[in-house]
Amino acid sequence: MSKKILLVVNPISGNTNKDTIITAIEEECSKNDFALHFFKTTGENDVKKLSDVVKKTAFDRILIAGGDGTIKMVAEAIEGLTTSVGIIAAGSANGLAVNFNIPDTIEGQLKIALGSHTIAVDKLLINNHICLHMADLGINAELINHYESSNIRGKLGYILQVIPTLVSCPYPFTFTIKNKNKTIEEKGIMLAIANANKFGTGANINPNGKINDGKFELLVFKELNITEILNTIYDKANIGSDFAEEYPSTAATIEMNEAVPLQIDGEFIENTKKVNVTICSDKLNIAVPKNFSTK
Repeated sequence: MSKKILLVVNPISGNTNKDTIITAIEEECSKNDFALHFFKTTGENDVKKLSDVVKKTAFDRILIAGGDGTIKMVAEAIEGLTTSVGIIAAGSANGLAVNFNIPDTIEGQLKIALGSHTIAVDKLLINNHICLHMADLGINAELINHYESSNIRGKLGYILQVIPTLVSCPYPFTFTIKNKNKTIEEKGIMLAIANANKFGTGANINPNGKINDGKFELLVFKELNITEILNTIYDKANIGSDFAEEYPSTAATIEMNEAVPLQIDGEFIENTKKVNVTICSDKLNIAVPKNFSTK
């Protein structure tokens, strides 16, 4: 029986034309005699609409052409299912694709996305939102908020929002972390809730993290230190120092004196004074390169 493949496309992610991607996927599925189905996001009730689709048809694989936010949306829509997903990196930063060493070419991505090598990754629940990659409170979330309010997509859109964010963001913030019956107070420009290692830029802010180890890391970045920020890009993050502090966790509550911007998997959520983080009981199966290892 022919395999059923569902392609979920986010038309506006990453400011890239998806026609070339769709054509390449159509050709690959035709070559392998796969039955290809389509779902295009609209930004309105996507989780509910996609959930209805996957409940009606048992797909062998779901391909996701979008960024981390689109992958997050699919994870929410297929809650309770064991269908594996494949990443076609078509977002602005593509953090999960970077963490899994997924190549830049569509040919390379398709080989992995339709391949048999998968891993089961942890899913975090942050204020009732699924998180697969990275969430944070503070200056980066404010940057994403500014980016989403602008009309320029892609990496250029982020770059253009850096200075306005630095000017307007009222950092440092005070974070009160309740973790394993301990209460810790830290001041910083950002608190990251890290399931994976790297941002989509390649900056390795969580060198000790594993995406399938049943825990996450809280990382408080204390100051805007350009040298240390550059070190993260070259995998030399100085965690446990005056630059950043790490708190491994399985559940945590974070409270702030004032409402602080929160982003999850590259999407601005809200300004909030309190965040609850737990680990979901089920995992998400993602196709990865054969040589990828979290050991």
